[in-house]
This record gives sequence, C-alpha cells and structure tokens, in this order.
Amino acid sequence: MATARFIVGVFCILALCGSRMPDRHLLNTEINTIKKKINTIKAETALRQRIVAIATGELGVREESGKNDGESVEAYLKSIQLGKGHAWCGAFLSWVYLKAGLPAPRIGWTPDLFPFRRFTKSPLPGDMFGIYFPVLKRIAHAGMVEKISSDWVISLEGNTNVKGSREGDGVFRKRRHFRTISRFANWIKKVEKS
Repeated sequence: MATARFIVGVFCILALCGSRMPDRHLLNTEINTIKKKINTIKAETALRQRIVAIATGELGVREESGKNDGESVEAYLKSIQLGKGHAWCGAFLSWVYLKAGLPAPRIGWTPDLFPFRRFTKSPLPGDMFGIYFPVLKRIAHAGMVEKISSDWVISLEGNTNVKGSREGDGVFRKRRHFRTISRFANWIKKVEKS
C-alpha cells in the first residue's frame, strides 16, 4: 500500500511540475544550436588543416636567381596581380589562402594583412603573424602559424631564409619567439560588417 501511495505521489509531482518543464521544442532548438556550433568548429579546423597543408607543401621552393623570381614565386606574385621582382612574403600567404578556397586576403603589402578587425591574441594554425621592423616603422614581414609550442611559434614563411630574413630566397619553416611577433591576424573567421 505504501508503495502504491509513493508511486501515485511521484506521478502527482511530475504532473504538477510537468507544466514547468522546458518545452521539448526549446530543448530541440538548443540541441540543434549546439550541433551547428560543433559543425562550424569542425569545418574551421578542417580548413585550418588544409591551409597549413598547402603551405607545408611549398617548403623548399626557392627563387631562381635570388631576385624574387622563379616559377612558384611568380605564381605567388601573380595571385595578387604583381609581377616578378617584388617582395613576396605577403603574396605567398595570399596564394595559400586562394588555394584553400578563401576569397581574402589578396594583399602583398604586409601592413595591410593586419587590419584591426582581424587581430587575434590567441593564434591558431593557419593564422598570420607580422614582424615589426623599427627601421622601417612598420610590419615588414609576415608568415603563417603552423603550430604553437609553449612561447614559440612554428611558422611557415615565404621570402625568408635560414636566418629568418625578410629578404630571403625561399619558403622555410621557422621557429620564432612570441616576443618577436608584433601582430597576429585571423583571416579564416568571417568578420561581421559594422
């Protein structure tokens, strides 16, 4: 008898509280929102991996005569409508993003790769970084984050060399300390127009 009363009591409480339970439709909406966010994160991660893979595939590219020339270097420059002979670290980054199917950036002038709306303090693989040169009073070299390792950025860079010069002769993997980097830019996420 006591068991029956207990069960009836539980049903009564559920009946009374049932009207206060969240609507099943609202719960489904929240679940769908969470699923969309997860899918967005997965798609962004896959895109970042594709960008890094494209850049990594260019490791070893060298200028033909040391004068910002050669088949690959000229293809990078052509992707932003520049001809042979121009500095190409920004062109390399724009070319990689183009190959990954992104509409932007299409910029060779390195300071323009870092507009305020693209700044990030938490760089991820595929994001860009800029190095400031006091003599020039501007960001004058850019590269891509391959991965973060403690206080170090493992990077993929065009128009550099073994020493990390901004006037190098090829595409290299570098290891740069966070202190040496002026800005990071995220061109992968869409920026809302204001």
